[in-house]
Amino acid sequence: MSKKKRPISGLVILLIIAAAIHLLFHHFHINDFRVIEPAVLYTSGQPQGMDYPRLLYKYHITTIVSIRPPSEHKDHNWHTEEITWTRNNGVKYIEMPTEKSSYFPDEQAQDNFIAIMSNKDNLPVLLHGGRNDERVAMLVAVWLRRSQGFTAENTAEIIEIIIEDRKLTEDEITFINHLAK
Repeated sequence: MSKKKRPISGLVILLIIAAAIHLLFHHFHINDFRVIEPAVLYTSGQPQGMDYPRLLYKYHITTIVSIRPPSEHKDHNWHTEEITWTRNNGVKYIEMPTEKSSYFPDEQAQDNFIAIMSNKDNLPVLLHGGRNDERVAMLVAVWLRRSQGFTAENTAEIIEIIIEDRKLTEDEITFINHLAK
C-alpha cells in the first residue's frame, strides 16, 4: 500500500525554494547598484558584508566615495566595516559628508567630486550614500553635465533611475539645468 503525498509537503518545499532564492538574491545583490559608466562610475546604497569583495573583484573599484556623514553611522557600524575593508584591500576611501536635508552639492563639493573623477588613478569609482539617495544622484548629475557634456534631459533620465524612477522635483530640474560644462 502506498502512502498519499500530503499537499503540505509540496508547500513546504516551495517555501524552502523561495527562501533559498531570496537569500541568494540578497547575497549577490548590492542595494541600489547602478552602472553609470562601466569601469568609470558606479553608484549604490550602503555596501555591506560580501558587497565589498564583489565590488573589488567584479567591478575593480579603486576608490569608494561616501557621502554619508558621521551622524548616519551612530546606530549601525557600517563606517568601521567600510574603513577597515578599504584599508585592508588597498581601495582609496574618500568621505564627502552631505546631510540629507540639503542634498544639492555646493560649489566646493562639485569641484571636489569632479577632481576625484578627473584623476584616472581613482577610477573606477563607487559613489554611495543610503537607499535611493538624492545626494548621490545630484553628484552624478554634476559629473554628467560638467565633465561628460550630457544634456539636461539625458542627465534627468539617468537621475530618475538612480532615485528609483520617481519624477524629479522642480528644484532638482532647476539644479540640473544650471549645471554647465
